[in-house]
Amino acid sequence: MAFNTQRLQFAGHSGATLAARLDLPNGPLRAYALFAHCFTCSKDLAAARHIAAELAREGIAVLRFDFTGLGSSEGEFASTNFSSNIADLLSAADYLRDHFLAPSLLIGHSLGGAAVLAVAKNIPEVRAVVTIGAPADVAHVLKNFGTNLEEIEERGAAEVDLAGRKFLVRKQFVEDARAQSIKDAVASLKKPLLILHAPLDQSVGIENATEIFLAAKHPKSFVSLDKADHLLSNQEDAAFAGRIISGWLTRYLAPDTPQGTGPIEHVRVTETGGSRFQNAVQAGSHRLFADEPENVGGLDSGPSPYDFLSIALGACTSMTLRLYADHKKLTLGRVGVDVSHAKIHARDCEECSETERSGSARIDHFERVISIDGEVSEELHDKIAEIAGKCPVHRTLESVAKIKTVVKQSLK
Repeated sequence: MAFNTQRLQFAGHSGATLAARLDLPNGPLRAYALFAHCFTCSKDLAAARHIAAELAREGIAVLRFDFTGLGSSEGEFASTNFSSNIADLLSAADYLRDHFLAPSLLIGHSLGGAAVLAVAKNIPEVRAVVTIGAPADVAHVLKNFGTNLEEIEERGAAEVDLAGRKFLVRKQFVEDARAQSIKDAVASLKKPLLILHAPLDQSVGIENATEIFLAAKHPKSFVSLDKADHLLSNQEDAAFAGRIISGWLTRYLAPDTPQGTGPIEHVRVTETGGSRFQNAVQAGSHRLFADEPENVGGLDSGPSPYDFLSIALGACTSMTLRLYADHKKLTLGRVGVDVSHAKIHARDCEECSETERSGSARIDHFERVISIDGEVSEELHDKIAEIAGKCPVHRTLESVAKIKTVVKQSLK
């Protein structure tokens, strides 16, 4: 579902090469975000991909990477700890600053959430921070070690089973985790904070969100993720989190260029790669999806092309009627327009002329039903139908439009 993903590499805190993905929106960029994944997870976690896609929809590029020793990154996990994760985040921020633009936004999932809270003060360009299922205490992660924790402390290291994978954990990891104070970092954050947490989270209890929220200064926000699990493994939960984040973050970003203020006024439509038909649409400062219904292979993530035509006709009709009423100083109740589209045989078109009905071809047929709140006189009733016919989109659809097509190579 990401729009344009680039594979990148950069040096981590120890010099090890870290594997990364940069999800870029199609269209003008508003900001860069840095995403920190959960403990022993990777940049390719489904939730990270879905959240990055939602942010890209709003013009926000997202860099997600594997910490040292995890995923596709180089390095030895046993030599890492929470402090090294913070150092990797600083390396990632430096990479963005040097090659693109410094991150304005930090997003962290689980232990990655604790990491972005700890590192935010060291990245001056950061304007807002988001946590998802984050612990209020780094030492919280030690409960995942179970009985191995005693062995680590006694022998200096132990092999721990985490989510079905074996990891060598050394005593320095435990000591480093216990030395951290996330709530102190939160109290001195001085940046807008959004906390997302699921009440039924079995890995990091909801009380952690409460502790972080109470420690934070305003502006701060909390959104419950309802029945989501810790990893947001359900696509709907991940997409919901992404929409919440993207909507909240826009308050702290420069707005897109409004319609009519740029050098060229046009609508841009670009495939997202997320499904067979899904396209990202940008019209000035407005971003949305175009798609097809699920029963024809789409995701139903946005209106279909013919839905957009119907939207254009309905909106233009309503606006035209309002302009007429204001010009004539008429008291006209709220206007509503229902538009439906179908392909019909010309002979079945009641609005067509005899010549047009004589053909055997199928034609596009739009049916428009206009409703007005309150009473409407018979005279005004007829006038409404007449004025609706003067709507510019109506005239365009009924005329023979000319379309010029130019094919060029896309420049990235």
